[in-house]
Amino acid sequence: MTGEEDTSGDGTIKVLLADDEQLVRSGFRLLLDTEDDITVVGEATTGTEAVAKAYALRPDVVLMDIRMPNLDGIEATREITTAGLGHVRILILTTYDTDAYVFEGLQAGASGFLLKDAGPAELLHAIRVIEAGDALLAPRITRRLIGRFTTRQAADRAGEDRLSVLTEREREVLALVGEGLSNQEIGAALFLSPATARTHVSHAMAKLGARDRAQLVVIAYRSGLVTP
Repeated sequence: MTGEEDTSGDGTIKVLLADDEQLVRSGFRLLLDTEDDITVVGEATTGTEAVAKAYALRPDVVLMDIRMPNLDGIEATREITTAGLGHVRILILTTYDTDAYVFEGLQAGASGFLLKDAGPAELLHAIRVIEAGDALLAPRITRRLIGRFTTRQAADRAGEDRLSVLTEREREVLALVGEGLSNQEIGAALFLSPATARTHVSHAMAKLGARDRAQLVVIAYRSGLVTP
């Protein structure tokens, strides 16, 4: 199956597969099309094609490989997230040896990342989390990846100044988001309800112009608020 489908308005999560390996795309499609709430609406074999199909098909989630011909997944992500397609969420597919690429992907606007050897349940969970507007940032991987990369960079002082718009509580919440904590975990750490924690996260996102939690993590590290 390589056809493209129009599922607008039927409540399903529309997914675009962007990977230059046909076997990978076929495997993903076979898995995803068995789910009642997920539909693959198209496939792309290059970054340029991924951008074009994101415009044409308006998917909810793009599974984006990093290494593709024509235009790599990082640049394709940047083009999609800065071109009036704010509702489209990007899930970067990566391997352990691409730490820097993952950080660049988050900076480019990706909502999270998934290891290519993840199991079917992890992939399905990732798509639903991303589509719901949250970020897929598993603490055990996120801290290692972003932490290792930021040790090679000085804190962004402009980023520190940027945090001046936050209240003290919002800074505390941002620091915990940067460490990969969920709203429930943030609430427990700060003696808040999960709903209140979510409100603080939302306020921080709005004040900092972050499109999702993934962007908050990048800001937390780049500003020096969170250190490895």
